[in-house]
Amino acid sequence: MFVDTAKVFVKGGDGGDGIVSYRRELYVPNGGPAGGDGGNGGDVIFRVDEGLRTLMDFRYQRHYKAPKGERGQTKTRHGASAEDMIVRVPPGTLLVDDDTKEVIADMTRHGQEVVIAKGGRGGRGNARFATANNPAPGIAEKGEEGQERYVLLELKVMADVGLVGFPSVGKSTLLSMVSAAQPKIGAYHFTTLSPNLGVVDVEEGQSFVMADLPGLIEGAHTGIGLGHEFLRHVERTRVIVHVVDMSASEGRDPYEDWVKINDELKLYNVKLERRPQLVVANKMDIPEAAEHLEIFKRKLEEEHGITEVIPISAASRQGVRELIYRITQMLATVPEELDEEKEENPVQERVVYTFTKQKDPNDFSIEVDEDGVFVVESNNIETMMRRFNFASDDTVLRFARTLRKMGVDQALRDRGAKDGDTVRIGKFEFEFSEKG
Repeated sequence: MFVDTAKVFVKGGDGGDGIVSYRRELYVPNGGPAGGDGGNGGDVIFRVDEGLRTLMDFRYQRHYKAPKGERGQTKTRHGASAEDMIVRVPPGTLLVDDDTKEVIADMTRHGQEVVIAKGGRGGRGNARFATANNPAPGIAEKGEEGQERYVLLELKVMADVGLVGFPSVGKSTLLSMVSAAQPKIGAYHFTTLSPNLGVVDVEEGQSFVMADLPGLIEGAHTGIGLGHEFLRHVERTRVIVHVVDMSASEGRDPYEDWVKINDELKLYNVKLERRPQLVVANKMDIPEAAEHLEIFKRKLEEEHGITEVIPISAASRQGVRELIYRITQMLATVPEELDEEKEENPVQERVVYTFTKQKDPNDFSIEVDEDGVFVVESNNIETMMRRFNFASDDTVLRFARTLRKMGVDQALRDRGAKDGDTVRIGKFEFEFSEKG
């Protein structure tokens, strides 16, 4: 089965918690704080593996969670950081953030890596909070939560040559004749429902990858028929081989077929209009084909200035060898990586995807709800609160000092807060106090 789209959930590992601990040794009274930091959580990293060809694995596993960091240890020892989770994807996989629809990365080269979800930082142990005024703090941070996202994966087949054309023009037959591929062949439309790849051996070690792509119909660029399921794969091919049924066996005009297919390619992506294309007239073993070919070639030259049309019969192998050599000549003149892909998708060894822009750490807002509760909204404060253990008096005092330093206390007074009023931050509620 060929799977070319998938949706998965990814989550970086949570950081390990810092701990509260004190030195307890013989002859060392008042040993001081010795709680170690927690380890960092693992990242979720997508890596290109050229040995993969489909997204089949993602059909059965849709959740990828990196391991957590270890909690801190006594004697100021750090907890171990977790190992990263490596998720292998085939070349040609496009990664898209499901929430924002932002393209995260275009995975094209073997070994290319993208960090999709960063692991959380480990929490600090109480040894980190010792000061001259508080030499034995009872404060330790919880580990930071790892990033999480739903990611869309979209595979675009990477082949040197893509066979395009209306359904039943003979693309699958041609691929089966020139390679070891065994695509399904039938006398009905849309026999091919997913791309088939075949390696075509030429001579002296020369070879190229040819893709038999599902047949197009008019309106495919809008998603009609197989639509986008087919067109996304054409974008990766270096040379387009446009197969036309010259027998006109279904009453269609070969020239009109050629025009419609090219219109669909152009409407889907204007860059495909500039892609090298070779026109192939198939089914020349049918008696009427020779007459249709003359008309076709004349219209093609008069209307578009195209003079090269290669006549073949895929079923009888007539002209197939000449076609293969001509494709090889064209590939020799086309770069391995298309210019537009180089410009849009510069390949780096490892890319870290940043989900959100950094905000001012002192940015917050205050609203008063219908019950008279003062609601403080701030992503930064809520993130900080998730890392604090409020069972410790030292932690509560530190949190109060932080809010005062950020200007939250004064802003509450400006909004009319008085002693005893309720203040809500995230899921926590506090009683406002005018005391320092």
